[in-house]
Amino acid sequence: MSRIVITGGAGFIGSHLCERLLDDGHEVICVDNLLTGTTRNIAHLHNRDFLFIKHDVTNYIFIEGKVDAVLHFASPASPIDYLEYPIQTLKVGSLGTHKALGLAKEKNAVFLLASTSEVYGDPLEHPQTEAYWGNVNPVGPRGVYDEAKRFAEAMTMAYHRFHGLNTRIIRIFNTYGPRMRARDGRVVPAFLSQALNQEPLTIFGDGSQSRSFCYVSDLVEGIVRFLQQDYHEPLNLGNPAEITIKQFAEKVLEVASVKCEIVSRPLPVDDPKVRRPDISKARQLLGWEPKVSLEEGLKATLEYFRQLEAAEAGKDA
Repeated sequence: MSRIVITGGAGFIGSHLCERLLDDGHEVICVDNLLTGTTRNIAHLHNRDFLFIKHDVTNYIFIEGKVDAVLHFASPASPIDYLEYPIQTLKVGSLGTHKALGLAKEKNAVFLLASTSEVYGDPLEHPQTEAYWGNVNPVGPRGVYDEAKRFAEAMTMAYHRFHGLNTRIIRIFNTYGPRMRARDGRVVPAFLSQALNQEPLTIFGDGSQSRSFCYVSDLVEGIVRFLQQDYHEPLNLGNPAEITIKQFAEKVLEVASVKCEIVSRPLPVDDPKVRRPDISKARQLLGWEPKVSLEEGLKATLEYFRQLEAAEAGKDA
């Protein structure tokens, strides 16, 4: 059994990772300041080999005893969040990464950085390979997230090269599933919440911009496999099945079995026009590719939001 620290473990992806690693027989320590995470995501894990520490990882991280791996997932991750918390986003990507790397170095542990497809910015290369350096506006409103992650990658590679730390970097493309926050501003929870309430679905621009949606269990499987590999360059993890936002809105309406209007709003600044991972390296290195279909994943996520709304309604009653 390994002892694994996950920063941001009470968040959407982090909580699924906590659960999967517990299922695999590991001991898990979740470190989260709950800025955008919630204890609701991890409440069902407390009777297992699981410890929750409420802590801001931009400060020194103290963990007693051995640690075999540090998985750094702490960060606001939706446009609403990182526009509301721009300084915190920059700090967790820089200071937080530094502190998490320091913990891994102190414990001689494997370090895995959760980076993002946003390091590619509004890409001029399509699909995006790991060799692409990106097209990022460092002073635009999204720059606080994009550049924080790019800096985090640079620092991770510096610790690998200078200190010999055993590191991994994953670039996560659009991921969805249960435990997303209903109002976090990302397209999946936005559309599902609107469909459940039979409100118009809001697309930005003409909806021709594309995204590629990976179900969370597929992503977690890729992360777990990557932990076992001795590979230190960045690795794309995502679903290469590309769909326009307008097509995606129509798919959500179909899965939810509702008829709602699709309305348009102005396109946000620096919103990427295309997003699709080239996962050739992940296929070759991990024997991995996504298995869950968009329809299957949307049905599971819709059911989660349905239960969430019912619980909220019960509280208000």
